[in-house]
Amino acid sequence: MNISLDVIQTLGLAVIVFIFGSFVKNRVKVFQTYFIPAPVIGGLSFSFLMFALYNLNGTTIIFDKVLQNFFMNIFFTCVGFTVSVKLMKKSGRQGVLLALIAVLFLVIQNLVGVSLASVFGINKLLGIAMGSISMSGGVGSGAAFGPTLEKFGAEGATTIGVAAATFGLLMGSMIGGPVAKKLIDRHNLKSDFLKSGVNEEKKLLGDVLIEKNLLNSVLIVLLGAATGTIISMLLKFTGFTFPYYVGCLFGGAIARNLADIGAFELRMKEVDILGNISLALFLSMALMSLNINKLVDLAIPMLMILVIQATTMIIYAYFITFRSMGKSYDAAVMAAGHCGVGLGQTPNALANMSSVIEKNGPAPNAWFVLPVITVVFINIFNPIIITFFINFFK
Repeated sequence: MNISLDVIQTLGLAVIVFIFGSFVKNRVKVFQTYFIPAPVIGGLSFSFLMFALYNLNGTTIIFDKVLQNFFMNIFFTCVGFTVSVKLMKKSGRQGVLLALIAVLFLVIQNLVGVSLASVFGINKLLGIAMGSISMSGGVGSGAAFGPTLEKFGAEGATTIGVAAATFGLLMGSMIGGPVAKKLIDRHNLKSDFLKSGVNEEKKLLGDVLIEKNLLNSVLIVLLGAATGTIISMLLKFTGFTFPYYVGCLFGGAIARNLADIGAFELRMKEVDILGNISLALFLSMALMSLNINKLVDLAIPMLMILVIQATTMIIYAYFITFRSMGKSYDAAVMAAGHCGVGLGQTPNALANMSSVIEKNGPAPNAWFVLPVITVVFINIFNPIIITFFINFFK
């Protein structure tokens, strides 16, 4: 039996899922200890419930994706508002280093996938499907590159790529918090923002929510998103495939830097609230619609490859990302974020970082450096690296 939900019904269910996740998180210490986001708790719980119903009586729920995409794009527009050139100048070298780290890991993911595919005696192209195509690229990348792999003889590559990306989405949300906690506890790290630097952003923060100010902030964010749609169209001329939300992120960044030079007044308190609301609803919708059946159908070799990919991500974030970013509190937050984007999507990275920040204090450098660097450089270099591996092993 198929049950189709319209746009409002899907939103209402996402709200219930988020409330349930928050309820559970507030009462289960392990979720608080390891910074597991409320949308992840609620969304995955609902996904497993749907998995049980499907196997009991064949019930499937079909969700409307319109608001899921809308909240994702609004969220990234709000993230763009944190990208201040004035502040980024302070960490230019760190941004370049993070870009190199992120791109290198794309190569490592494909090497791990191809090597293990060879060990298990399966098509090496399927190893690429379980490499950066699905891990860093996500479900969309798995679906896009699957037909090309199948054309070269990798039967079932599309299904495997999408299923692997689903697994990555789950793991990316689960491992970031524990990695950050281990680093924070082991090195006794504290947020520098709690000690100093508060005045850096004080000018852009409001203390009281006022209806007129909130309306102005909503309008500014919406205009930033609209500007981002034009940027998305222009990015198509580069020849690379960029997610739609990348343009929205740049639209928000343009608005932020115009505010920095005095073009208009910006109140980051309202922008942050809009971003947090959008993130909570987007993640709730995305995770509650996961198809757990795709994980059950995976063969043992595939499960082992994916587990090793997740383990590789943990080791890389713990030893390489953290150390390269300076072994600081911000570096620990970036390690959590890298786990999210390296196995799932950028929203997973930001949810991981947000959960760590919520408990341990702000990490402004990590918050604006990691999303911009990983979104831009992964989306630019991943298709190139994937194409190289496909041509080499076809």
